[in-house]
Amino acid sequence: MADSSVKIAIVDDSESVLKHLTQLVSSMIAEDAAVPFKDPQVALSWCLQNDVDLVIVDYVMPKINGLQFIEAFLTNPSRTDIPVIMVTTSDTMEVRYRALQLGATDFLRKPVDKIEFLTRVRNLLSLSRHHKQTKTQAVLLAEEVRKATHAIVARERESILVLSRAAEFRDNETGAHLLRMSNYCQIIATRMGLPSEEVDLIFTAAPMHDIGKIGIPDHVLLKPGALTPEEREIMTTHAEIGWQILRNNQSPMLQMAAAIALSHHEKWDGTGYPKRVSGLDIPLAGRITAVADVFDALTSVRPYKPAWPLDKALDFLRSNRGSHFDPACVDAFLVSLEQILAVAERYGSA
Repeated sequence: MADSSVKIAIVDDSESVLKHLTQLVSSMIAEDAAVPFKDPQVALSWCLQNDVDLVIVDYVMPKINGLQFIEAFLTNPSRTDIPVIMVTTSDTMEVRYRALQLGATDFLRKPVDKIEFLTRVRNLLSLSRHHKQTKTQAVLLAEEVRKATHAIVARERESILVLSRAAEFRDNETGAHLLRMSNYCQIIATRMGLPSEEVDLIFTAAPMHDIGKIGIPDHVLLKPGALTPEEREIMTTHAEIGWQILRNNQSPMLQMAAAIALSHHEKWDGTGYPKRVSGLDIPLAGRITAVADVFDALTSVRPYKPAWPLDKALDFLRSNRGSHFDPACVDAFLVSLEQILAVAERYGSA
């Protein structure tokens, strides 16, 4: 049955051979199935730029021979599955071995026998068709896996956000704080050049930074006035409580959340809590979250304070750069201020 979608490149510097092979292909498949070339370099360029189902190439040709053609063609990653027949007058095994090493699929000897030629072309077209179907199925399967994975991650993110809001509601917070600070974290992490997978993990895990507050007694957590030293000591335990809640989990997202919960109150100079670690010993996600969380706390209305003006909050970040905060995180935040303010405006009343 004729198939006008099939394309077979035929490369031979002999006009008579080229015409003969073209006629055989046309009689078997379709009139325009054969794409003949006398110039192997022109043929190579065309084959690398167009869809082709099979390549038939002569061995002895000017400019580049068949071996050189096969090597240049099949080393292209998008062409490795396309079958290639080498046509040669030589029975030299060395040539055949080299052609096989380079990826040639089959051989024909001149003068080409019609029955043998048509049989091998038919078989290799079937092989080519199978490879294409396999690739298509692989792409479709990969897309289905991507969609399923995306749905799972979306549900996981939704669950994390719900749990995070539960902790925030106990602290008179709204979901807007979580949305703002997680977006700030995403902006900082992106600006610092982190891989997209790590940026996504930080963005998703950051809202759980204060999940440990569910373990703080109401008389401490909800106290309207200043905390006593004893009460402040109790309050600081929320970092380790959050870590204890999240740490025994196989999910990379929740492992990231555990690290953030434990480390987001640590300070660059080692005066933070709960472990009093410093500098690069503080997980990067915790250092990023510290900048985002403090900035949002400063610029938000709380029961115990009004929102700080933007300039005052930025001055606080700058003045604590290298003491409270990782300098690189502060710099990434400040360079991205336009994006930060856009997030603040977008979620200001969420």
